[in-house]
Amino acid sequence: MQWLDSETIGFLFVFLGTLFLIGELFVKAKGIFAILGVAIMATFFSYHVSVDAGMWVVILYVVGLLLIIIDGKVITDGTVALIGVVLMIVGLAIPSPTFLYGVFVSMGFILGGFSSLLFLKVFPSRNLWARMTLKDRLTSDLGYNSINDEYKELVGKKGRTLSPFRPTGSIAIEGRQYSATSGGQWLEANVDIIVVSVDGTRIVVKQIDENEEKD
Repeated sequence: MQWLDSETIGFLFVFLGTLFLIGELFVKAKGIFAILGVAIMATFFSYHVSVDAGMWVVILYVVGLLLIIIDGKVITDGTVALIGVVLMIVGLAIPSPTFLYGVFVSMGFILGGFSSLLFLKVFPSRNLWARMTLKDRLTSDLGYNSINDEYKELVGKKGRTLSPFRPTGSIAIEGRQYSATSGGQWLEANVDIIVVSVDGTRIVVKQIDENEEKD
């Protein structure tokens, strides 16, 4: 397999291997992409890495891949995944016969990773990093109302306290229950209140005095 000494062939191998391996993480391909990716990368490493002296490089690559999986499924903030990407690139570049070869395979890895996103247009997604990208957010497109917009509409509406405020508690407005705060004011249960402001999902209320009740 001396053709693997070519920078272009090395680039192509790493590109395709990364395309399928990372693609398997993004979409449900029934393991086919994983098999193809592992086969391609195993061929690449078997040529460039000696069993006696270089297996730590393969371990570095595998650990990097595992970190990406852990980040996508558990942590979902991208930090650990970034470390994993760096480890995988290092694992590819170190056994490269020349500096130029290392640059080529590193570029192949990066381009392969980005290209794997194209599989999302064809195959069902695994929803990795779903919390970070807010793919599961409650939007009107999914049949839900925006919580923030709903809360903003409460400003100026009247209701009653369901519990004592010390200074937070529960209120009822138009038959719906909300958590709210009265700022520095302590309120008893079953008193009339009005929503004076909303900041995100933080509802601020005050007790209605007699003059406001008459209005």
